[in-house]
Amino acid sequence: MWEIFARRALLSLSVLLMVFLGYLLFRNAESSSSGGPISLNAIEKADAKLGEFTFTQSKGETVEWQVRAKQARLFEQEKRAVLQEVVLTFYGGSGDEVTVHGEEGTFNTATKDFVLANQEAPIVVQTRSGYTIYTNRLEWVEAVKEIRTTAPVRIVGHGLEIQGQGLMGRIPSEEFEILQDVHVDLVSAS
Repeated sequence: MWEIFARRALLSLSVLLMVFLGYLLFRNAESSSSGGPISLNAIEKADAKLGEFTFTQSKGETVEWQVRAKQARLFEQEKRAVLQEVVLTFYGGSGDEVTVHGEEGTFNTATKDFVLANQEAPIVVQTRSGYTIYTNRLEWVEAVKEIRTTAPVRIVGHGLEIQGQGLMGRIPSEEFEILQDVHVDLVSAS
């Protein structure tokens, strides 16, 4: 009698564990699919689709930066916009401008952070002091007012060519740091 009761209890416990594991697998599969890259299906599920998109970040009367895109898909619940053909302009205090173009981008409407990415040609950042930065991916972190990337980077200007992996920098002060594998070459200034 005791054996029958033990077998039934173990069988019931096994069934409960299988149901619980199935529930966990289902729930995790649902949450991981929302955080990954956007599929064509997800783009079609956007809350709004815009032919033109412009967002301007100001502090008082001063415009700090502006992001424009030819197309945007807005995902209200995720607080983000997926952008195509992006133009990003940073405005300096003395009227200086730095303009960056990207094939695609993602804009976080809550934090005001964004990511630009190019598949083919690199993103080009031309500084007012004469340096040019090349990379395929660029992030803006609004809270600290920095550009960042973990992608390969090349900086050219004033007889130098600097290459490495990753970058952190501040556009207004033009202070940039390549994070690792830094190689510096002297090139003819042309």
